[in-house]
Amino acid sequence: MDGQLVNGGIVVAYLVSMLLFGWWGKSRTKNNSDYLVAGRRLGGVLYTGTMAAVVLGGASTVGGVGLGYKFGISGMWLVVAIGTGVLVLSLFFAPTLQRLKIYTVAQMLTLRYGVSATKVSGIVMLAYTLMLCATSTGAYATILVVLFGWERWLAITVGGAIVLIYSTIGGMWSITLADMAQFVIKTIGVFLLMLPFSFARAGGLEGIRHRVDESFFDITGIGVQTIITYFVVYTLGLLIGQDIWQRVFTARTPQVARWGGTTAGVYCILYGVAGALIGMAASVVLPNIDVTDDVYADVAINILPIGIGGLVLAAAVAAMMSTASGALIAAATVAKADVVPFVRSWFGKPIHHEHGENPEHDVQGSRWYVLGLGVLVIALAIVVQDVVAALTISYDILVGGLLIPIIGGLLWKRGTGLGAAAAMAVGTVVTLATMIVLEVNAENQYDGVYANEPIYYGLIAALVAYFAVSLLSRRTDPAVITAWDRRVAGAVTEEVPVEGPEDVPTAKPHGAP
Repeated sequence: MDGQLVNGGIVVAYLVSMLLFGWWGKSRTKNNSDYLVAGRRLGGVLYTGTMAAVVLGGASTVGGVGLGYKFGISGMWLVVAIGTGVLVLSLFFAPTLQRLKIYTVAQMLTLRYGVSATKVSGIVMLAYTLMLCATSTGAYATILVVLFGWERWLAITVGGAIVLIYSTIGGMWSITLADMAQFVIKTIGVFLLMLPFSFARAGGLEGIRHRVDESFFDITGIGVQTIITYFVVYTLGLLIGQDIWQRVFTARTPQVARWGGTTAGVYCILYGVAGALIGMAASVVLPNIDVTDDVYADVAINILPIGIGGLVLAAAVAAMMSTASGALIAAATVAKADVVPFVRSWFGKPIHHEHGENPEHDVQGSRWYVLGLGVLVIALAIVVQDVVAALTISYDILVGGLLIPIIGGLLWKRGTGLGAAAAMAVGTVVTLATMIVLEVNAENQYDGVYANEPIYYGLIAALVAYFAVSLLSRRTDPAVITAWDRRVAGAVTEEVPVEGPEDVPTAKPHGAP
């Protein structure tokens, strides 16, 4: 009991410190750019830490250890796929994205294609970021339930309120400072505490080898199909997620975005290996754990000394909170920049840009978006029991419907707005239709909503539609391409308005003069 009190006290101290970061971040927040993308001035150290923190959430930390417990060293592949996604994004796309001076994925699509049809992508991105935030909120609440014996709804409310407060007060600056602290805590907790203590108790690598099945040391033991799926889902998903792009926009220079992100990607891969090794050691020391998601907490409580275990539990909470806060600020940015203006346009309402207004009023407006969506996320996490299913559906639509138009726009000059719109529509419809068919005929959950086929079929259909319609339709207006090329080259230094872009050239329809 004394040990639990000490561990709980450490977690409480960590939660209080998160609120302090909120006030600290507020002092650095003067305008919307500060609030939404940390003023676009993060250097290498802060950028690396915050990028690693946002991608390494509960699935990577608690889930990665659990996979190592069940499958051995091949349990690393989920987190390795995430790290690979960060590497690919950073090496090939991040410098371009940083130079665009935008806030959202939908703004990139509008700038590149010059058509309003791509703005519907904001609705998909909003659904995805809300579900990601709700899932992370429910995940860290489970640790609070174990530590303090609270009801689930109370744990979600208290934990969610803390994330909501520091995110609302200081925006991306508060989240960046909190994420940096979370990055340090996770690094110490996983690499310097859990890994050496669990290995010492298990008798080192040789002790583990003599007491586990030989398959635990098979790099593909989890299954080749599963490994491929991890890369399709997580690597590709990371390339286009608003929560990840928004961290790219915080980089001071294209070089910071590239090399800071590359460092974060390497760190993620090492993190995945460490998690799998911890799980392997735990399978020897604590062989009778039925639920693999409990392995992380059991290691902290039963293997680590009192106090150190509390720090490790705080590391798990940190991992999940960093993902939740990143998703929340992303959801608010998408809602403000893309979804609300898009919906207003249906009713002929003009879009009000931020230019010329009091910067503090701009920030206050953004705070209201974060606050409102944060309350909605807490309610979702409490009321919706199967948030993971909702996240899976959102993730499938995100990848199946948006990956091809986004990557195509960055890599293929012949891609057109009609091709992008067709790919989004066809990819989304095929993904959803496949999911429905599989769900109706499902013999278990992995044949239905959680199946991998919807993403595969959606991607193939979107790819065919994008190339076919782009080649058959008129080329994008040269004025749009010229404006795009100037931004990609860094020749345009002003930021696209938060509610926009409405001032870019628009592609003419086929046959227009």
